[in-house]
Amino acid sequence: MSVSMRDLDPAFQGAGQKAGIEVWRIENFSPTPIPKSSIGKFFTGDSYIVLKTTALKTGALRHDIHYWLGKDTSQDEAGTAAVKTVELDAALGGRAVQYREVQGHETEKFLSYFKPCIIPQEGGVASGFKHVEAEVHIIRLFVCRGKHVVHVKEVAFARSSLTHDDIYILDTKSKIFQFNGSNSSIQERAKALEVVQYIKDTYHDGTCDVATVEDGRLMADADSGEFWGFFGGFAPLPRKTANDEDKTYTSDIKKLFCVEKGQANPVEGDSLRREMLDTSKCYILDCGLEVFVWMGRTTSLDDRKTASGAAEEMIRSSERPKTQMIRIIEGFETVPFRSKFDTWTQVSNTTVSEDGRGRVAALLQRQGVNVRGLMKAAPPKEEIQAFIDCTGNLQVWRVNGQQKILLQAADHSKFYSGDCYVFQYSYPGEEKEEVLIGTWFGKQSVEEERASAVSMASKMVESMKFVPAQARIYEGKEPVQFFVIMQSFIVFKGGISSGYKKYIAEKEVDDDTYNENGLALFRIQGSGPENMQAIQVDPVASSLNSSYCYILHNDSSVFTWTGNLATSTDQELVERQLDLIKPNLQTRAQKEGSESEQFWELLGGKTEYSSQKLTKEPESDPHLFSCTFTKEILKVTEIYNFTQDDLLTEDIFIVDCHSEIFVWVGQEVVPKNKLQALTIGEKFIEKDSLLEKLSPEAPIYVIMEGGEPSFFSRFFTSWDSSKSSMHGNSFQRKLRIVKNGGTPVAEKPKRRTPASYGGRASVPDKSQQRSRSMSFSPDRVRVRGRSPAFNALAATFESQNGRNLSTPPPVVRKLYPRSVTPDSSKLAPKSSAIASRSALFEQQLKTPPQEPSIPKPLKASPTTPESPASGSNSNGKEEKKENGKEEESMSSRIESLTIQEDAKEGLEDEEDLPAHPYERLKTTSTDPISDIDVTRREAYLSSEEFKEKFGMLKEAFYKLPKWKQNKFKMAVQLF
Repeated sequence: MSVSMRDLDPAFQGAGQKAGIEVWRIENFSPTPIPKSSIGKFFTGDSYIVLKTTALKTGALRHDIHYWLGKDTSQDEAGTAAVKTVELDAALGGRAVQYREVQGHETEKFLSYFKPCIIPQEGGVASGFKHVEAEVHIIRLFVCRGKHVVHVKEVAFARSSLTHDDIYILDTKSKIFQFNGSNSSIQERAKALEVVQYIKDTYHDGTCDVATVEDGRLMADADSGEFWGFFGGFAPLPRKTANDEDKTYTSDIKKLFCVEKGQANPVEGDSLRREMLDTSKCYILDCGLEVFVWMGRTTSLDDRKTASGAAEEMIRSSERPKTQMIRIIEGFETVPFRSKFDTWTQVSNTTVSEDGRGRVAALLQRQGVNVRGLMKAAPPKEEIQAFIDCTGNLQVWRVNGQQKILLQAADHSKFYSGDCYVFQYSYPGEEKEEVLIGTWFGKQSVEEERASAVSMASKMVESMKFVPAQARIYEGKEPVQFFVIMQSFIVFKGGISSGYKKYIAEKEVDDDTYNENGLALFRIQGSGPENMQAIQVDPVASSLNSSYCYILHNDSSVFTWTGNLATSTDQELVERQLDLIKPNLQTRAQKEGSESEQFWELLGGKTEYSSQKLTKEPESDPHLFSCTFTKEILKVTEIYNFTQDDLLTEDIFIVDCHSEIFVWVGQEVVPKNKLQALTIGEKFIEKDSLLEKLSPEAPIYVIMEGGEPSFFSRFFTSWDSSKSSMHGNSFQRKLRIVKNGGTPVAEKPKRRTPASYGGRASVPDKSQQRSRSMSFSPDRVRVRGRSPAFNALAATFESQNGRNLSTPPPVVRKLYPRSVTPDSSKLAPKSSAIASRSALFEQQLKTPPQEPSIPKPLKASPTTPESPASGSNSNGKEEKKENGKEEESMSSRIESLTIQEDAKEGLEDEEDLPAHPYERLKTTSTDPISDIDVTRREAYLSSEEFKEKFGMLKEAFYKLPKWKQNKFKMAVQLF
């Protein structure tokens, strides 16, 4: 579309440059900006243009333009508003969606900008009207319709205006009455109370009384008597008579017209196809209740104005006051428009949009106009956040047929691709203990065991009175919350469940289940300690990727392979995962391009492989949908500009952010529908209401009202947990808020202790509880699985401020790989330093700790001999009988582990390496040294700095066991 400055009204210069609402009123056939203080006020004799600018997660700005026509506005003003809307779209780069809004029949999207409602006032400007200023209070009667947004209309103050189907608000000088028709729903009554609050605040300065009157209760109370007194006393309501507003118009018609020279000519065809639309023309698609104007990319501004006028005339001539008109530009078609076509091939619109915006921006810039908002915005760099506390307690079960087997703590995050798992994670929330129960389906798992896993998880949730959140997760689609819970996550090939073994036997396929002594290749991925995984892939060269690091092993050799595009973080993750997969063997490092022959031989020879980093489904801007599910049919309604108040306790809602689906279930939902919540989520994915090609394996969460975790409530601009803690239906809750001056009244929920399963006590056995860091400060060194003894050693390097909600500390490099059962009669003498720290440790054990005093080792390698720590966890069924014995066992275990490893590790040879300053060696350095071995940063310190940081000489340091070395290195940010 060609654009010139004469086509652009000066009032629109600088519009749409930041998120928010801008309004213009048509005065003397020109748009005049409305001050912010007056936004939301409309007069029946005027026409308005409303621009809604939304900042998207991508950093781009989306524009929706509405022109609102008051019932008394003149034809000329209405025409001016329609034409100026097209001009405003041109000023914004020709990408906005434009809506025609008629008083009393506004779209839900438009009304969502002005919650809870708009109440147009009599009067106007250019039409000759004068704005009416209320001098004395006039009794007014309003009818309210709508479950999600409220259409408010003033009706005649007479008994004949009342019906059984709707809700009415009677606004008197000293009291506001809400009359609830007997056929109205609870949700509609609750939404109408928001209008009552608005009237109370706007017209009564928040000081008048509020009363509700129930249809059919006659003179049951004083409020009812007072209400009916305004109508001359009670009398039965008349039957509702049909009027023009109640006429229904068919919405299943679909007629396509091509606009040429101001005339709308029918387009012949048996079905609607995208190919029928010519980029050089404008079209009208008449769907009864909706009329779409589609404007081709290369059409002129005059062509677009002419097409809009033809659509206006089509609506007027057919006398369809409820019909909405939506104008859209090629390349930016809305979901409702595309859904009208039998076939629609979506083409990329990035080039189109940026080209159009760029040309318009260049034009305006030459005129001295600020065009910052029109230029392409760079997507913001977001750090992945889990929004879940990482210090909770985890229990995991592997599904075996119709049963579930409780896993030992060492195996909590070691999954097989052919199996299904059920997990329960209990963690401290903001006000109470939170519980997440979920299922994980491996790619090779069988359908029968998937169904068993869902059934088991659902029964666990139901037995806990639907309090926990529930998750359904597929391999390869795991959300960040899952990785934070699992910490170091490993996926092995094959499976060990009976269902998987039966499947491969029936299909007569090879069993490729992981063998710790066989050939295996692992891709290492993740963004850090809170998000790192080792995924077993086929041991062939084509499985490699230049963007990752890999671990390759057979029974006697271990190789690490670093791709040319891998980062230093990837290399550090390899070191951490090695300790879980193959901790006892010497590794041979391979750099892409300089691999050894033996490396390629193990992979069956060198072949081509990818360099493209694997991408996850991106999280998009969230959309909220209200759901009804009857007879296996799901119907959804989108709620625009949603807030927490849109979640009504009688209903089920879905938050769709593309990468994840959240099903929110209100407390007042019937139990039958609560049990179908997961099915509703699956049906929603199948329906794909936004035509966004949702993955059928996208994670689904079921969230119960009152137990909303942070990773759900983050989608709402503000969240008040006291609202979901209130009792009663949505109408009773809102009424309580209105009568208490807008403040929720609820008891603060008590911290709850979650139930446990698998024959375990309500407080999980410490043998199954993983150690998790309780670190808050982002500056604090994050070390997972630290003992109090080591905490004392590292105290001089750290400041302990609190708990980090989403980032667990990194894994220590050695998880006691060479530990054996201690024999106290053969213990070697300890160094004085360790002896003094152990004494401190013994003293700490005598004081009841606030948190578990001895964190357990996190996980053990499949090849690791059972240590005393893992031995205490064997079978996961033995519980401690006496605290004293447990403390004694803990102490002796720490001593024996230290001494056994001291005896076996030996002194590490010191290399002749150049010395570098500590500030450039630490992991958080802003000017890091390149070309060093990142696994041995401490070796590059000078002797003076080494002693200053570690409090010992290098010789003494290298005599320490590996796990202790790594802990010291972590404490000074050198690991």
